[in-house]
Amino acid sequence: MWTEELFGVKKPIIALLHLDALPGDPGYCGSMEQVLDHARADLTALQDGGVDGILFANEFSLPYQPVADIAVISAMAYIIGSLKPLLRLPFGVNVVKNPIATIDLAAATGAGFARSCFSGAYMGEYGLYTSNSGEAVRHRKALGIPGLKLLYKVNPEADTYLVQRDIQTVTRSILFGGFADGLCVSGAAAGSEPDDVLLEKVWQVARPRGVPVFCNTGCRHENVRDKLQRCDAVCMGTAFKKDGVFDGRVDRARVESFMDIVRDIRAGL
Repeated sequence: MWTEELFGVKKPIIALLHLDALPGDPGYCGSMEQVLDHARADLTALQDGGVDGILFANEFSLPYQPVADIAVISAMAYIIGSLKPLLRLPFGVNVVKNPIATIDLAAATGAGFARSCFSGAYMGEYGLYTSNSGEAVRHRKALGIPGLKLLYKVNPEADTYLVQRDIQTVTRSILFGGFADGLCVSGAAAGSEPDDVLLEKVWQVARPRGVPVFCNTGCRHENVRDKLQRCDAVCMGTAFKKDGVFDGRVDRARVESFMDIVRDIRAGL
């Protein structure tokens, strides 16, 4: 699988680097240097703690926007560009709820992968959300970055499909065009654990096609052994924070203890 080639290990752990609120966001602190300092500290803790990849996301740009402000996207590019000399791992990007902007940001920063809702129509607290996978794939081609890996969210956090379908039907539909490089299975919100049966069902469909499945939320020290039996990789953020608090700072000791478990799992593969 491409995940082993890119990250150099089986069952890679991709750590979310949650950026603070950015210019234009209600929670913005007013200082980009402070936002950058926090991101730098979290990056250091994650890399030194032993994770396999980094995913930059504007997680604290609450409430999220269906069309992100240019200021937010520009700020993300500035932060990633500033931190690139420190990056030792493959990295990806996610402008929350903005698939086209995510691809733009990947092109601008040289990211190796991008995570977003590249397909589907949903409804939730942020209203109606309709994506366009044809546009996303063509946009990647137009920007000249065919090697960018697109991680499709099978069931985005906090939203539901406008028309309910069996998760395996959804998975087959996403994979039909052959352009999804990975599938992300989520819980009900950031930090919420996805149902094991759901994860297993998606994996059953994707595995024969060689498309990796990511546990997208809710992986923790207590459940990582079970989750990695049903997926190929993990995206995680909250469990690496001090006391497991969503909007806290990364705790290197928690990262190290988690990765110790993962290395033990890999040894038994």
